[in-house]
Amino acid sequence: MEQAKSLKVALVHDFLIYRGGAERVLKVLSEMYPDAPIYTLLYNEEKMGDMFKGKNIQSSYLQKFPKFLRKHYRWLLPFFPVLPETFDFREYDLVISSSGAWSKGIVTKLDTTHVAYIHSPMRFVWDYNERYLKEKNKKPSIFTRFIFNYLRIWDRMAADRPDYLIANSKYTQSRINKYYRRESAIIYPPVDNNFQFPISNFQSISNDKFSNDKKNTKYEIQDTKYFLVVSRLSPYKKVDIVIEAFNKLGLPLIIIGSGEQEKYLIKIAQPNIKILGWQQDEIVQKYYRNALGFIFPCEDDFGIAPIEAMLNGVPVIAYRKGGVCETVQEGITGEFFNAQTPEVLADGIRRFMQNKDKYSRDIIIKRAEEFSRERFKNDFREYVDKIMKN
Repeated sequence: MEQAKSLKVALVHDFLIYRGGAERVLKVLSEMYPDAPIYTLLYNEEKMGDMFKGKNIQSSYLQKFPKFLRKHYRWLLPFFPVLPETFDFREYDLVISSSGAWSKGIVTKLDTTHVAYIHSPMRFVWDYNERYLKEKNKKPSIFTRFIFNYLRIWDRMAADRPDYLIANSKYTQSRINKYYRRESAIIYPPVDNNFQFPISNFQSISNDKFSNDKKNTKYEIQDTKYFLVVSRLSPYKKVDIVIEAFNKLGLPLIIIGSGEQEKYLIKIAQPNIKILGWQQDEIVQKYYRNALGFIFPCEDDFGIAPIEAMLNGVPVIAYRKGGVCETVQEGITGEFFNAQTPEVLADGIRRFMQNKDKYSRDIIIKRAEEFSRERFKNDFREYVDKIMKN
């Protein structure tokens, strides 16, 4: 610990433009190293709120671009590999990158230790590239093939730059080994215990009950249970199949989140489905607390939202692929479905409804508490102390 306190540390993150699971991990790292500046390609203080208030945020020159280009930053995709290489880390002993794509590509001097916490290898250029283009309604062209090939080559080379790699799950570890041909340690991400909402503090959110409105910003939490989705509303998250399934089932469903698909999802949702958009954490906590079940339809490398639901004793109905297979225990803390289609998900919901009374809230909470912030901090400190002694 004394050695860690004497180290000069910097943190690096791809983008700080929305609040997601990777940003929650970075927040805990920033708590562990409170004096460490945070380097990022682009910072949107309005979207991040007070998450990193008072921190020394160092942005790339992308921050100086006109607001219009910053808003449509994806147009500059071919230039992203250059951006992390412009940061200067000569004065630091330890640099920790929190990377889902770009930040692992930083360049450090020989005697600076670089540890990369990998949320995922760059999924959209490796195992998801064809589906990515389809979901974006883009036809493959010679140009897009060239860009993807260029990014794959860069990503493979960039993965050699960190001295040490940490994976956020066994699933991510296997993908790191396949695409980067490197070994990695596993440290599961931290899940904030603030999402564990005590029954004694529970209060309903007062407003109208389900109505024919397509979107309500509030909804009364009542004795009638509902299913819940908390997710970014992007094609990859597969929230559309949840809506299609619940349109047929007619069961109450609440969706919390925002993203590029939000308007489309509101359009296709029947009155039994409420899409609330982005909500403050304290509001999300209340919705977790009274949910009958939490739906997780996407393939994710870890998946923090299911653990947040489990912290409140809520069982999870998840697609059987990715990191969620390491956190959800079938028949104990949740159920799985085997294909990302409305029909298969609907069958999974029906099975869950038959078994819902068999779940123990206490057992579910106990499982979720294995992924605490304290456990993450201890594991990460022990890992850093070990490698810095080598």
